[in-house]
Amino acid sequence: MSSLTDIEKRYFEKLLGMQSGYVLDYSDATFGELFNRHGVNIHGQKYQTYGTSKAKKMRSFWEQEPDVLVAKVLGEMLDAYEADCSLNNRDAEASVLEKSRGMVARLSGVPAPSIKPTQTVDDFLHSEFSIPNIRKLPIEALAVPIIESRLDEARTAMGAGAYLSTIFLCGSVLEAVLLGAAQKEPVRFNRASASPKAADGSVKRFHEWSLAQFIDVACEAGLLKPDVKKFSHGLRDFRNYIHPYEQMLSGFTPDQHTAKVCFQVLKAALASVAGERK
Repeated sequence: MSSLTDIEKRYFEKLLGMQSGYVLDYSDATFGELFNRHGVNIHGQKYQTYGTSKAKKMRSFWEQEPDVLVAKVLGEMLDAYEADCSLNNRDAEASVLEKSRGMVARLSGVPAPSIKPTQTVDDFLHSEFSIPNIRKLPIEALAVPIIESRLDEARTAMGAGAYLSTIFLCGSVLEAVLLGAAQKEPVRFNRASASPKAADGSVKRFHEWSLAQFIDVACEAGLLKPDVKKFSHGLRDFRNYIHPYEQMLSGFTPDQHTAKVCFQVLKAALASVAGERK
């Protein structure tokens, strides 16, 4: 079982909005996907000690699993919380988030992160990122005109107020580029600790990886900066709303601000992968 104290649990309960029985804005499907990335079947009978709501399953998970595993899941949830606040132009609860990060560090057995101002979405939006020459990216030559076309279409969609389309296009380009990077340097990606594993312990084939897994491994491999990783997970979450029922359950309505952040995420990611961001 994890060593989370009752006080520490209160911080996570507050930040993750668990008082209502939910956990952030995760649907049953996306909640299950998050835990699956860590080899956990959160919807299984094992975690229904207190009931079947996502919050109750989370509490059961805390009680049954070791510190390192709990830390990995909570760390990803904190990233999701911060990205969601940024992309929806909401203020994060900075002091609670900072203390929660320290708790995750304790569970992981690593030094607590140094205290520094949390990067706001405005900071990120005002950073200078330029889309590199697409031919510098690690993608097949035949894919270059397709990527260029999608970038042009994303700009057109943004200008026309088609913000959901902008987000979908940005997500598709990001996934294609990270897949290309993995195919160019398979050893680098397969050796990463964050690489997804099959039941027999072997690394899954790239076509079986999710966008979230590509983002995590690309950051571990040094291709994406931590700030880009954080906001990329927000873009990935919004891209999942290509499924109408996921959007309906979340109540998500993208606006110009959200689309601009997503396009900025893509620009930063492309610059990083092309080696133009130091």
